Amino acid sequence: MTELRPPSDCEDMPMLRQQIDALDADLVQLLATRAGYIDRAIALKQGNNWPARIPERVEEVVTKVCEKAKAEGLDPELAETLWRQLIDWSIAREAQVIRET
Repeated sequence: MTELRPPSDCEDMPMLRQQIDALDADLVQLLATRAGYIDRAIALKQGNNWPARIPERVEEVVTKVCEKAKAEGLDPELAETLWRQLIDWSIAREAQVIRET
């Protein structure tokens, strides 16, 4: 993970943009790591004959993310929207592989 300056320490737009770009790269790396866990979930779900979508787990994840967002000063509605899209992508990825085997 990149060590970032606080936003208030960015003296100009080029410096601010550099920090945002570095943060974006870290976010992509974290999402790729998360996708690896989704791949492992596929294998575990197949071994247990579980479906790709487990509604209770979806809601548990969304609730936790919204609580964390609120605690960090991020709009929980934004977090919920982003995570529901991320979860839907993950479930679609799982479902495609689970159906293929």
